[in-house]
This record gives sequence, C-alpha cells and structure tokens, in this order.
Amino acid sequence: MEIGTEVTLNNIYFETGKANLKPKSFTEIDYVVKLMKSNPTLRIEIAGHTDTQGALNTNMRISRNRAKAVADYIEDQGIDGDRLEYKGYGYTKPVAPNNTPEGRAKNRRVEFKVLNK
Repeated sequence: MEIGTEVTLNNIYFETGKANLKPKSFTEIDYVVKLMKSNPTLRIEIAGHTDTQGALNTNMRISRNRAKAVADYIEDQGIDGDRLEYKGYGYTKPVAPNNTPEGRAKNRRVEFKVLNK
C-alpha cells in the first residue's frame, strides 16, 4: 500500500446516531489490526463519514466519535496509539448522491488512509 491509499471498511456498524461499535464490526476491523501487526511501521488515519441527514456540527461530532471508536478498538487489540490518527469528516466528502437511501448508505462509512509505510 502506498502513502495516501484510502480503503473503505465494509460492514462497520454503529448504533443509530451514536458511536457505539456493534460487535459484528470487529471482524472487518480485525483485518486492519492484522495488517498493522504485519507492517510495524504503518501509520493510518481512521476517517468517519456521514450522510447529509441532520446538522453539520452534529454529523461532524458523530463521525469523529465513530472514527475514534474504531481507533480505540484497534489500539485495544495491541496496536500502539501513536500509529493511529482519527478524524470525522461529517458529510463533507460524499462518495454518492445523498438524495437516495442507497447513496446515503454509501456515504455513511469508515475508511482508513495510509499516512506512513
């Protein structure tokens, strides 16, 4: 993976309007943990994104807290927190139109970006 590579994590689930990770998310995040354990100098940013439902400041807070929840889980699995950054982008970086349920679902996502190999 090259610096700047962004990867969308599929099957990451939270309670509606909250940042509590659902246990069925752990399998996907464990792939990131495994990647980081096999690449000990890898540093990543966890990015949280929302759809356009609700106020921007609320979505920024929720997306940041969700990114932090993923980063905390990764750290709890033995990855040094210095190798992780997290940021919430709210609905400022959509990947699909927000005018359909399918588009909004695509925009509600967690990604990681390679900061350093």
